[in-house]
Amino acid sequence: MKALGTHIIVELSDCNSQILSDVDQVANILVAAAKAANAEVLQTTFHRFSPQGVSGVVVIAESHLSIHTWPEFGYAAMDIYTCGEKTEPWKACRLAATEFQAKQMLTTEVRRGMPDEDGVYSHHIGKRSNGVAPGAKNRKLSVVR
Repeated sequence: MKALGTHIIVELSDCNSQILSDVDQVANILVAAAKAANAEVLQTTFHRFSPQGVSGVVVIAESHLSIHTWPEFGYAAMDIYTCGEKTEPWKACRLAATEFQAKQMLTTEVRRGMPDEDGVYSHHIGKRSNGVAPGAKNRKLSVVR
């Protein structure tokens, strides 16, 4: 069954705190991630909190990428949600993890917009299209630099 969208929930640990605090760097990384996924960037908005932390979203024609950072913990929470045939959300995920210098990445993939025989839409957790065993709900990956 074909999903309308792929939503990757991303936990990045042991990131570079200076990067996570820099609103311009965070914005540039998320825009670059969207482009790496073959997405069309429509709009961005980012905010730096005081004393630290950044939240932001990149609106793409295919949906969105969002982030919230906790530099004091070296942690970033990201959502990458894309739809369409041409996008490659896992490329966005890997690029962002590398650019934030994450030492660990935990991901969950949710395939969204899955209709049943009655036309009721739901989601399925854990299937990836790039070779990971079906049914794996969470993956812990080391980020290689």
